[in-house]
Amino acid sequence: MGDTTESSVSFTLGIDFGTTNTVVALAGAGGAAELVRFPAPEGELFAFRSCLSFHAGDKPNDRAIAAGPWAIEAYVEDPAETRFIQSFKSFAASESFSETQVLGRRYRFEDLLSTFLLKLRAYADAGMAELPDRVIVGRPVTFAGGAPKESLALTRYETAFARLGFSEILYAYEPVGAAFFFARELDHDATVLVGDFGGGTSDFSIIRFERPRHGEGAGEIRAIPLGRSGVGVAGDAFDYRIIDNLVSPALGKGSSYMSFGKTLPIPNRYYSTFARWDQLALMRASRDMREIRALEREATEPEKIARLVEVLDENYGYQLYRSVSRLKEALSADEAADFVFEAGSIALKGGVKRATFEGWIAPELALIERAVDEALANANLAPESVDRIFLTGGSSLVPAVRAIFHRRFDPARIETGAELESIASGLALMGRERDLSHWTMRA
Repeated sequence: MGDTTESSVSFTLGIDFGTTNTVVALAGAGGAAELVRFPAPEGELFAFRSCLSFHAGDKPNDRAIAAGPWAIEAYVEDPAETRFIQSFKSFAASESFSETQVLGRRYRFEDLLSTFLLKLRAYADAGMAELPDRVIVGRPVTFAGGAPKESLALTRYETAFARLGFSEILYAYEPVGAAFFFARELDHDATVLVGDFGGGTSDFSIIRFERPRHGEGAGEIRAIPLGRSGVGVAGDAFDYRIIDNLVSPALGKGSSYMSFGKTLPIPNRYYSTFARWDQLALMRASRDMREIRALEREATEPEKIARLVEVLDENYGYQLYRSVSRLKEALSADEAADFVFEAGSIALKGGVKRATFEGWIAPELALIERAVDEALANANLAPESVDRIFLTGGSSLVPAVRAIFHRRFDPARIETGAELESIASGLALMGRERDLSHWTMRA
């Protein structure tokens, strides 16, 4: 796994390409990592949304391409003429995804990724004005999908990153990047479990860190991988559970309509699209949308179907998911919180208890819990043999997720912090190491 090489470049780049956000960091000879910033419309940020928009121009070959918050802005302003693509990392390892048509042009996964990376660089501050030869790219322990093909994903990554001009592209598991970031603070040998909770995957790695006191490499961090596991559920699945249990019933899910004197249930398939808010706009021209409009006249609760029609017609998907995200964040801090979604004539409000939310996400919590136990089993370790636990990623703040670790480990051993930047910073710092063989791999 990886290379043993003396770092001769002036700085290295670490890129955490995530399902929801992408974070970039650079590390120079000074031994510190600095996050690349993006002067976005709503203020400077370092977590860049992993999305693209393609807006049709007046001529057949005209298309305006945007990424990150600019892509969201373009899509919200003109959804009818804009193709919006998000969470495309989820298809990296999918053999069934070969290409997608965007405004008459074919885009493979590597085309989408390289387009995104080039736009990201264009929006960045001076930190990406000049690129080094070496980049360390984060990769999940387990790629998303029912039957992910790791070699395919890495080949696609390699093609995309090579288009930016990098001559040395190395890959490291995302939780290992976070582990390296945290391990700098260790003053003794330790066995560490890192949990990385992204938008699409939850990954776990157990690593033994050692600092030789004498001989070659004295004082340097050495890592021995002991075990790892991952599961394709995380924050996005939590969001959908809120939608499915709180919002969809107010839009008609679970209600009924009359047909030839019979009472029939509203089809659940109308609400499955809410798993991806950017897909809602596509329903407006679908056969399902025509059916929904007709059902409004026959529904036993027509006001609910009217809300569904308005959400779809007026493209309120993004606003809806913003409301969902705010609720999830509030429930991480408080035992109860208010859900508020107001758009057009729609006003959905209601209190939600944390315990209720935890019941909604119980299936995902069980999968995450199983993956933690798999990592321990793969490392042949009992929980008490793990010295430190580092949790990173936005969903690591969800109390029910933290409880999984509190049930297995001494809470005094569990640490969080730098939830969004630890992976990218660790990857960049890793690139400065003299010996990369313990940390990285090639495609």
